[in-house]
Amino acid sequence: MSDILVTENIQGASMVRLIDDLDVEFDAYLWQNRDLLKQKLQNAKALIVRNQTQVNQELIDAAPQLKIIARSGVGLDNVDTEYAQEKGITVCFTPDANSLSVAELTIGLMLALLRKIPEARQDTLTGGWNRLKFTGSELYGKTFGLIGMGRIGSLTATRARAFGMNIIAVDPFLAADAPALNRVGGKLVSLDELLAEADVVSCHSPLTPNTRKMLTYSHFSQMKPDACFINTSRGEVVDEKGLIQALLEHKLAGAALDVRETEPPQQSPLNQMENVILTPHIAAFTVEAQERVVDSVCEDVRLVLSGKAPINVFKP
Repeated sequence: MSDILVTENIQGASMVRLIDDLDVEFDAYLWQNRDLLKQKLQNAKALIVRNQTQVNQELIDAAPQLKIIARSGVGLDNVDTEYAQEKGITVCFTPDANSLSVAELTIGLMLALLRKIPEARQDTLTGGWNRLKFTGSELYGKTFGLIGMGRIGSLTATRARAFGMNIIAVDPFLAADAPALNRVGGKLVSLDELLAEADVVSCHSPLTPNTRKMLTYSHFSQMKPDACFINTSRGEVVDEKGLIQALLEHKLAGAALDVRETEPPQQSPLNQMENVILTPHIAAFTVEAQERVVDSVCEDVRLVLSGKAPINVFKP
């Protein structure tokens, strides 16, 4: 039994050093075997996970010596943070380490949608040279609507503003005069206003009981027929059947989804739509972001196990 369990494929120089220096068991597929995982947790003092390991009450109860749960990423929807804290377990995550990478992918998906890059590439590979068919739209002058203006939303808005886009946002935790809005000349609006006005709607909302399936067919039906929807946050905030129906009925022009309701997803009508871009939850997967993420979780594990205060501790 090891002091530190790594249950998913979390790699990097800091992880190699952690394995060299401390008592670590690294098993990229351990999250798939709950019984074995619970057995190995009996003597573990630290648990390092990404998003596949469901750290619920049952798993926490199987780890009586656990001092820290370190989530390699931003969201904590796979960790029962409240119960962990009741048990005196520190929960750490990496709220800022991959924000820039997510923001950049969002901009990339927006460009791909408006300039029809994937369709143009595929047509050209098959011998086509149909320039007029792939006439796209500029970002300049378009209205960019953000659902959520936290760290990632703010970084995305800054980059969209550099393209000359007009920024509007909805965020229940944001004041109308918030610095994040002022920096980009943005305006706080209601969700209904945002959906009706935006040429591109981008979701940056965390997954909570209140946001689960918060975007439904009726919401997508409020969008402009030439508008696009992007989601790089959590797939579960979208009612996928409602989005599919809205796309089939041409209520909006297209969508780009890096996250899905179920991951990995089953076959879906989305797979057959030329105006839909699907990527496998890669927003945070850049070399730079992964280095920052792994550096952060390994450092916090070292600090907690040595009796010191962690840096990126979760606070409710």
